Amino acid sequence: MGNSRSGALSREVLAELRASTRYSEEELCRWYEGFQRQCPDGRIRRAEFERIYGTFFPNSEPQGYARHVFRSFDTNDDGTLDFREYIIALHLTSSGKTHLKLEWAFSLFDVDRNGEVSKSEVLEIITSPTHTPPGLKLLGLGGHKCPPQAYNWQDGGVTNHH
Repeated sequence: MGNSRSGALSREVLAELRASTRYSEEELCRWYEGFQRQCPDGRIRRAEFERIYGTFFPNSEPQGYARHVFRSFDTNDDGTLDFREYIIALHLTSSGKTHLKLEWAFSLFDVDRNGEVSKSEVLEIITSPTHTPPGLKLLGLGGHKCPPQAYNWQDGGVTNHH
């Protein structure tokens, strides 16, 4: 990640993030300083992510959804988000290209990470929150909790009967 002795952002990671996001070197360095203040060990663990995520949605119960969001951003599957994963997630959800948002959406719904999205995985995501989080709004998935029977699977796809 960075230089372990100085806590500095490595040139390699900085170059990768500049190439894959819309952020300038100056912005990335500012983001990194804030990240290091909040996460001195350079990692966000799932419980901390869920706590932070919950502060953005105080009138809902986003923990289940936050768990799935965290999993989709933890690209190396180590149970933490490092600065690179954090910035890629921030960029993707705020200003990423449509095809990248769709890839992220697929990874969000592919709960067991087997490369396929099953009916039970879709239902787990869309029926768990009592408040539709921004990731689902981004995908145009309602603004309320939908019961599983509101959806019908046909030809390998799901349709909404509302």
